[in-house]
Amino acid sequence: MQELFRLERRASFTRFVEMVLARSGGIFEATAFTGPVEVSRPTIANYLSALEITKVAHVIRPFSTRRSTELVRAPKVYGFDTGFVKVFRGWGELRPDDLGLLWEHYVLNELQGRMLPGDIRHWRSTKHQEVDFVVVRRGRPPVAIECKWRADGREDLTGLKAFRRVYPQGPSFVVASDVERQFERELLPDVRVRYVGLEGLVASVS
Repeated sequence: MQELFRLERRASFTRFVEMVLARSGGIFEATAFTGPVEVSRPTIANYLSALEITKVAHVIRPFSTRRSTELVRAPKVYGFDTGFVKVFRGWGELRPDDLGLLWEHYVLNELQGRMLPGDIRHWRSTKHQEVDFVVVRRGRPPVAIECKWRADGREDLTGLKAFRRVYPQGPSFVVASDVERQFERELLPDVRVRYVGLEGLVASVS
């Protein structure tokens, strides 16, 4: 990559890649990298562009209709490989929260690898309510997707509820690793959420 893009300050670029993998799945704030990497914001932008072009990182931009209550600029950035993410986060034995984050990566990789129609975004409000992925397709309402390692009835769907209060039209999914047969639950009055496994999600979004 460094040869391909003629990137200067190789040590800084390597440190940037390590930090991206360690913070994978989070909101990307360029200023958080400038100090540790010791480069300017424009250089950080160039580094991220190189990772996006080569698919080392997936840059998921926010979904918004320019409402004052929505995050409209900061993307979420995911590392391309869950093994690298695990190593650079320093994880040994995985905890349930760790499995949830890695499952989110896996779902994203599958959605992108299957070449499904639409643009994959994320959604976050100014109150920090969020939806993992929003599939946007021209002329159709947004598809909201929440990733949960287990569907045990205790999953937090606060962000999904907030999203559907603003955008009531369109299907909503919870994709979980332990769902073998699809089922539905009430999310809000007149709004249902469908619980699916990964293959069920892919088939439904297709």
